[in-house]
Amino acid sequence: MKLQLAIPSGQNLFTGYGPGYVAINHVRHDKHIVVAADSITEWNISGFETLGAAHFESLLALKPEIVILGTGATLRFPRPELARLVTAAGIGLEVMDSKAACRTYNILIAESRKVLAAILVD
Repeated sequence: MKLQLAIPSGQNLFTGYGPGYVAINHVRHDKHIVVAADSITEWNISGFETLGAAHFESLLALKPEIVILGTGATLRFPRPELARLVTAAGIGLEVMDSKAACRTYNILIAESRKVLAAILVD
């Protein structure tokens, strides 16, 4: 039996990842990005250490149900006040390494969830 996710056409899906890149719909991206079902935007951030309130506020402006933060090759947690900013807005926040974030995003998109993946590529 062959199993595969049924993704509505026109939605963004992670199709690969590796050191220094992620692929969305088979297009390689080597910059930090924010991915939603219908948009891909370069995330103007220098790296994990520079995460600030303005970065999270830009994500909240997109009005997702859930934000998945992919922190690069290793799992790192943002400062507590940044996480509180998201949860205070009534939005779920999941933090994981970027590979796990890509896989989780794909599962939630398949469930028709309004999810946003903020992925740090390193």
